Amino acid sequence: MDNQYKTQDFLSFCHPLTAEIHRYWEAKRGSRPMPARADIDPGDLRKHLPGMMIVQIVADERRYVYRLVGTREVTARGNDPTGKSVAEKFYGSSRERALGNYDYVVSSRSYIFDNEDFVTFDGKAGHEEVLFLPLSSDGTNVDQILVYTYHYWNPYQRRLAARSALDG
Repeated sequence: MDNQYKTQDFLSFCHPLTAEIHRYWEAKRGSRPMPARADIDPGDLRKHLPGMMIVQIVADERRYVYRLVGTREVTARGNDPTGKSVAEKFYGSSRERALGNYDYVVSSRSYIFDNEDFVTFDGKAGHEEVLFLPLSSDGTNVDQILVYTYHYWNPYQRRLAARSALDG
């Protein structure tokens, strides 16, 4: 299942922790297009922190820079990309797909959910859900992106999650 969703359709099958992050972001934004980074309280998201990243939008050739990377992401990647550009240290099927997700969030000022199979640096196969959520300090321009990932490490785990979501 390699899909990207720009609507809330993904909430019907994503992992419950991914859905919780989306609901939290929605609550924090209220009637605004997107919340500010200052609206996000890490204390509210303690159980989600290992899968969270904050990516800064920068006005140079790097475009997107990892500012905060959760421990689960560091472990899955085999390195800590904090301070590096997404173009240099992306994690996914292709640089184009990774940068395309960030570009979409910045241009649309909206979220995107990406869901794909992947192979880790040490050859371990898995499936990843990634939710990209825009943040804005001025209420208009995206200046950071909150990214949440959830990894399934075997096909059986993913099938169980999908079946559970369908059963409601």
